[in-house]
Amino acid sequence: MGESHHEAPREPSHDADDRLKPEFVSAVLARVAEGDDEGARALVDRLHPADIADLFELVDSDDRRRLAAALAEKLDGEVLAEMNDWVREELIDALSPIQVAEIAGELETDDAVAIIEDLEEDEQRAVLRALDPDDRAAIEEALSFPEESAGRLMRRDVVAVPEHWRVGDVIDFLRGQDDLPTDFWEIFVVDPQHHPVGTIILSWILRAPRSILVGDLMQREQTLIPVDMDQEEVALRFQKYALISAAVVDQSGRLVGMITVDDVVHIIQEEASEDVLLMSGAGDEGDINQPIRDSYRARVRWLIANLGTALVASFIIALFGGAIEQMVALAVLMPLVASIGGNAGTQTMAVAVRALAMNQLTRSNSLRTIWREIRVALLNGVTIAVLIGIGAALVFANPMLGGVIAAAMLINILIAGLAGVVVPLALDRWGQDPAVASSVFLTMITDSMGFLAFLGLAVASGLVG
Repeated sequence: MGESHHEAPREPSHDADDRLKPEFVSAVLARVAEGDDEGARALVDRLHPADIADLFELVDSDDRRRLAAALAEKLDGEVLAEMNDWVREELIDALSPIQVAEIAGELETDDAVAIIEDLEEDEQRAVLRALDPDDRAAIEEALSFPEESAGRLMRRDVVAVPEHWRVGDVIDFLRGQDDLPTDFWEIFVVDPQHHPVGTIILSWILRAPRSILVGDLMQREQTLIPVDMDQEEVALRFQKYALISAAVVDQSGRLVGMITVDDVVHIIQEEASEDVLLMSGAGDEGDINQPIRDSYRARVRWLIANLGTALVASFIIALFGGAIEQMVALAVLMPLVASIGGNAGTQTMAVAVRALAMNQLTRSNSLRTIWREIRVALLNGVTIAVLIGIGAALVFANPMLGGVIAAAMLINILIAGLAGVVVPLALDRWGQDPAVASSVFLTMITDSMGFLAFLGLAVASGLVG
């Protein structure tokens, strides 16, 4: 008799993809609507803080306030730290400065800063006044650093020991301290001026004899993060060197904090999302929880910019109005040239923007990358040109028309491939985010050049008078 295999039991609140079930969310809201706060708390009692944060994000604004009142004791710092920025800001606005201070006091410095930094200036001051003096000093110092810098991201609580200690001294120190960081994987070794000179992984401490000197056990090579380094560059350092944690140093090289990989995972997701949103013209903070007015302002400016660039393409079409009147097939095929060229350019642009963000595309290899993308565009162009040329010749029974659109398609895909890498590179050289306006410029180039190549070739070849 064969073995029977059973799936691990799944929480009734979650579906197969580990998302909260709609019926579970409805059940919680029903308890709240009935005034059964205790029943609502019982339902969410076993949820992870990240799942409770998801619950708040899945309901509308009115339900959030009622849910927050019912689950007040569950709405702690861990839940707020996991929450979408827009939803968290909305809930914090409903709390008093003392309540916000109590929540911030439970958190690591970096998470507390994430909650406080978005408050209005007068609200920030009120919350800071309500904090414990030590917490207030740490958060005020973090807020003094530029936004999206290592100083904002770092945790101030670190474990640092001198290199003349022995392993036994370190173990006794760790066991005798009540205010150690909640999570840490490395111990930083410092000199008398508090400059980091090495690191020791906790597993090394556990496996080494108590008599071994820290200076003999530690690893001297380490990646130090300047306090003013941009968070995107921090994430790249962690990825490049496979870091779990890293020391943060001030301008004099003194150890002032540490950054851990769980913070960096959040930054990688945030930066990747920001680039996607910027490339689409949805703004750098586009989110389904963003207020409608903010979404409108972020998106409409790029639509207006697109309208302006579209007028360039329209002007080119107008120049060849007589040719289009003579052959309707030109009007039928024009969108194909622009559309395929735009898609080809978008592919190249996405690769280029990603390479720039990952520091893979630099001044040293930019020419090689441009030449590579031209060759890829040439291969794609020839393939698509042959297909569209044969198709147009057969459908319209006009080999000359097939040859014209094939040539125009090849030209536009080559231009799109070149523009897709040159435009982001140029914006990056000018100190602009290459994701911001690349798509606007690229659309203008591929549409305008596509129409110009197709209609110009049609006239030059004698296909139309």
